[in-house]
Amino acid sequence: MDGGENFDVRKADRAALCDIRNVVIDTTLPCKERIKSYIDQIGNPYCYVDDGVVVAIGYADTQVSLQDRLKSYVSSLG
Repeated sequence: MDGGENFDVRKADRAALCDIRNVVIDTTLPCKERIKSYIDQIGNPYCYVDDGVVVAIGYADTQVSLQDRLKSYVSSLG
């Protein structure tokens, strides 16, 4: 399961996914160790459960940055 654009979250096996609320980040650790700890705990960082909701993260092959998308979204709110 890669969390890609063809992934259907409705078919995800919730029992096999980590609940992100159970992930604990030790902020006293160096950045690399925090990242390793996060990955070790979450398992698949592209698909997990958050408060009972399956979250799947994917990336589009585009030249538009996330920052540009967020600016556009905020501008559309009014």
